Amino acid sequence: MNRPLRHIAVFCGVLVLALLVRATWVQFVQADALANDDNNRRVKIEAFSYPRGNIIVGGKPITGSVETAGDFKYKRVYKDGPMYAPITGYASQSQGTTFLEGVYKDILSGKDDRLFLKRAKDVLTGEKPRGGDVLTTINEKAQRTAYKALTDLNAKGAVVALEPATGKILAMASTPSYDPSVFAGSSFKEGDKYTSLIKDKAKPMNNRASLEIYPPGSTFKILTAAAALEHGIVPDIDTPVQAPVPYTLPQTATKVGNDIATAPCANASLKVGMQWSCNNTYLEAANRLGTDKMRETAEKFGFNQKIFTPVRTATSGYPKKLDKPQTALTGMGQGSLTSTPLQMAMVVAGLANNGKVMQPYMVEETRGPDLSTIEKFEPKELSQAVSESTAKKVQEMMENTAENGTAKKALIDGVKVGAKTGTAQHGADVRDERPYAWFVSYAKQGNGSPVAVAVFVDPSDMDIPRKEIAGGKLGGPIAKKVMEAVLGK
Repeated sequence: MNRPLRHIAVFCGVLVLALLVRATWVQFVQADALANDDNNRRVKIEAFSYPRGNIIVGGKPITGSVETAGDFKYKRVYKDGPMYAPITGYASQSQGTTFLEGVYKDILSGKDDRLFLKRAKDVLTGEKPRGGDVLTTINEKAQRTAYKALTDLNAKGAVVALEPATGKILAMASTPSYDPSVFAGSSFKEGDKYTSLIKDKAKPMNNRASLEIYPPGSTFKILTAAAALEHGIVPDIDTPVQAPVPYTLPQTATKVGNDIATAPCANASLKVGMQWSCNNTYLEAANRLGTDKMRETAEKFGFNQKIFTPVRTATSGYPKKLDKPQTALTGMGQGSLTSTPLQMAMVVAGLANNGKVMQPYMVEETRGPDLSTIEKFEPKELSQAVSESTAKKVQEMMENTAENGTAKKALIDGVKVGAKTGTAQHGADVRDERPYAWFVSYAKQGNGSPVAVAVFVDPSDMDIPRKEIAGGKLGGPIAKKVMEAVLGK
């Protein structure tokens, strides 16, 4: 063979080898990545060629699948979509998946590895593929009550209800909301619906219950009280805390007053201070505790941690570096402190559960198309945030606040209720911004508490006078209704 032919032969051989290497690489190394690529239309066509499994509440599906024209044979539909959107999220042919639809997309589509034998059997028998189901912990009546109460108020807001002993999420409502069904397909019209929701100034797609953070205001005083008792800053709930009215923040000339001018707040005890929501009492308690002890207690209740329900939530924050006046402000739930409504529900649930904070979760079980259990979820302890003795003392104060103080709106006949109101200032100029309204509570029956609730209301768009904005007035009735729904009242 002459030299030019030999060069051509070698070059062709290298090309063939490169082709074989590339084909092998694509088939065995990149196969999964290409198969799951969002731009792989064939995979999407196959994924929407049969109905997805369902998300279940109280034994009934709140999702479904309907046939459509075009390449994608089935699309997702939702029952009471706006009410359940903070739980289900959405499964859209063009926008992808979020929340439970996203976390459990493999089970719902039947692609989970644990369903391999079922898929193999379907291939052999020619049976059409089916997805598995996700069974939630949501209490349908509590969820409906929470959502209706918020919409009746015509408010931006959120409600979270937990079962203290287990951490089960019984309700998670957020308003304003949206219907995931309206953009579940891939038509231009549905694409426009999605775009309009994203651009809506009311932000209906925001999950205010677990993915938005706000200053918790005076509801945080229950944690400050727990920290003060746990660390021995005060010996008991009736010992006077030497804090004058108005209270001057340490190292400053800034004076802080109380919302109720006639309340007996001067040198009040923790119990009286909670009953009348005395800022001075809890500013001084936090000042004596200091940043490290306040943050340590907050973190035991879940602050500064990533919480998954299994959906990721926003991290509630107790800052690591605070000066003395900033630390004092956190005692009344202000300053740089931030919390989700879910986090404040965890705080009140932990105290109602004698100091034990449970991991919040909203999925009871996942199961295959043949109704066999894939995975069952059990309660999991997050931490023993404070001692049982401390927790019971805070319960006594919260129950006194409900019976004799600012939280009477949550009282239920024949049921022991503990509660705390909150009004949180926010914004660059707190004088111009309408404050947030908060309310946290629990209900007791027998030896335990079957429900703990956190209510958050943003009254920025509500047609009510500023003086009417208070946690007790806006949040108390909602909390009562949700607790009654869980109790079957």
